Amino acid sequence: MREREGGRTIAQPVEAVDADIVESIIYDQVEPGSTVYTDEASAYKGILGPLLMRETVNHSAREFVRDGVSTNSIESVWAVLKRGLHGVYHHASDKHLHRYVDEFTFRLNGGNVERHTLQRLESFVDGTAGKRLTYKDLIG
Repeated sequence: MREREGGRTIAQPVEAVDADIVESIIYDQVEPGSTVYTDEASAYKGILGPLLMRETVNHSAREFVRDGVSTNSIESVWAVLKRGLHGVYHHASDKHLHRYVDEFTFRLNGGNVERHTLQRLESFVDGTAGKRLTYKDLIG
């Protein structure tokens, strides 16, 4: 999960969190020349290179912000997702995890309180138009 500059969140479930998968996702989603802020997790080590810059905060050393570098925005995204999964749904199956992630990504991106409720509702209707999930597909 990541947050684009400007507040747009992109999220997707992954099979494993290793350097190859993380690097592939980052290079698919992040524009060359961008700076990526991460913690010290080893899965991010492969993203250094000529296309991306990387700034790191060391959470294990209790460093959370350094010279404007932090992961606070994405930590907030994780908090919203976790609160929703534990507090609303109580359980998320692997089969439907992508649906939960999509829902909370939509909430984060469309939930700007400065947008009128009807505008947010309209974007929800636009996002679901032409899409159908039958009970058979849901449980099958």
